[in-house]
Amino acid sequence: MTAGEVIAIDGKTLCGSDDKTCGKSALHVVSAFASSNSLCLGQVAVDSKSNEITAFPQLLYLLILQGCIVTLDAIGFQKSIAQAIQDKKADYVLKVKDNQKEHKGKIEKLFHSSDQGRVH
Repeated sequence: MTAGEVIAIDGKTLCGSDDKTCGKSALHVVSAFASSNSLCLGQVAVDSKSNEITAFPQLLYLLILQGCIVTLDAIGFQKSIAQAIQDKKADYVLKVKDNQKEHKGKIEKLFHSSDQGRVH
């Protein structure tokens, strides 16, 4: 049962998975980690000619996420990924970085406007 669980989704390059003598690059995977259970729920390999953005939907498709909170780093800040999480009846927390100026500005404005009139 994963309801209420925080599911951290992140990409990692597997150390030692390369073979330079054969010209093979290291394996890069996207994993879903159930935080409170300390359990990897699933992994999907990232295509060598692609990036994590294409692997996220593949991994999300495999998981039962209803009632969970899914966290992703800034590369996962994509409308299609957020929609895929919502379609799984889960909530999400997506990171926004300084180089995503337009999105970051909108989010800061939203939080500043909701703070008006509040006493800190």
